[in-house]
Amino acid sequence: MNDSSGQRPVRYVVSACLAGVHSRYNGDRKAVEAVVALIRQGVALPVCPEQLGGLPTPRPPCEIVPGAPGCPARVVNRLGVDQSAEFHLGAREGVRLAELFGATRAVLKAGSPSCGSGQIYDGTFSGRRVPGDGVFAAALKAAGIDVLTEDDLPRELGESPQ
Repeated sequence: MNDSSGQRPVRYVVSACLAGVHSRYNGDRKAVEAVVALIRQGVALPVCPEQLGGLPTPRPPCEIVPGAPGCPARVVNRLGVDQSAEFHLGAREGVRLAELFGATRAVLKAGSPSCGSGQIYDGTFSGRRVPGDGVFAAALKAAGIDVLTEDDLPRELGESPQ
């Protein structure tokens, strides 16, 4: 698979849970066959930024809580513990791995406080989503890596959605 110029192979960094790794907050996984196929082709690297940041699996669910005006948002778990440092460390390490691998695109788990792109949970643990990016997704975008969710992958691969 090459980029649009046909010069350089497209490489992906992908959410480890989408590759079938038990890495989600509840210890589950959300395997997506198209993601697994990219890994088998050698063009995708699975990463769990939350694990890279030192968080255990399973772990209490986290959401991004907006900060007051002029204050940064925080990542807090359901128990009220601030996990921002772990999320930011994992995002930095994940970006470093993506760059070492030569990734130009990412396929990340929608809605996640790390990996969500375009929509995340609102910080109230009510299930409501709001516009925004997870910590890892935002860091990848800042590094110039295109971010997709698993919902975008069929379109990315030129397939019809299932």
